[in-house]
Amino acid sequence: MNLYLVRHGETAHNRDGVGLGRRDEALTNLGRAQAAAVAGRFAAVKLDQVLASPLSRASDTARAIAAGNGRNGLSVEVRDELIEMDVGLTEGMAFPAVREQFPEFVAGWAGPEVAKAVMPGGESLEDVASRLAPLIRYLHESSPDSDVAVVSHNFVVKVLLCSLLNVELSSFRAFEIGLASVSTLFLRGARVNVVGLNDTCHLASLYLDPARRSV
Repeated sequence: MNLYLVRHGETAHNRDGVGLGRRDEALTNLGRAQAAAVAGRFAAVKLDQVLASPLSRASDTARAIAAGNGRNGLSVEVRDELIEMDVGLTEGMAFPAVREQFPEFVAGWAGPEVAKAVMPGGESLEDVASRLAPLIRYLHESSPDSDVAVVSHNFVVKVLLCSLLNVELSSFRAFEIGLASVSTLFLRGARVNVVGLNDTCHLASLYLDPARRSV
């Protein structure tokens, strides 16, 4: 299987550098342009499935991919387990405010047991990994000749990479996952090969045209 892990396009929260979890924020102008660009990246790939988080920033990006794909009748399958990590009370907060209001959490988040650190009123990385486990089994059991795009979120993509590659969750920061990026894995039984990580080459032209930036 060729597995493509795609992060959604930009939202106002991403643009402004504040926490974003389960809040259903729409794509910005730039985010919609990014979704169109990543759809172009997949135009010549005969995808068999497009799986997406239920949050609109991901599902809209996924629908752009499906609509622009060469396989007729391709639709988006929404999977609840792909929803972003629940960041609880830190939703919409800049990091300095989180550090001031939740110092114990921040200490845990910076420590060796980061995977167990529970967002105030939300989830931990271990919680995210647990809910993704059935999806990972499904992917391993799918046809080895299929091409599948999974459109989700920053923490979810990082946890998927850690889980698929048998990397400790505490190493999640080793993966840089940009907006509208594509990370490609090849799955064959228990074997997983990395083909590409955080590919954003398809976005290059967007940043040369000021008219397509966020407003």
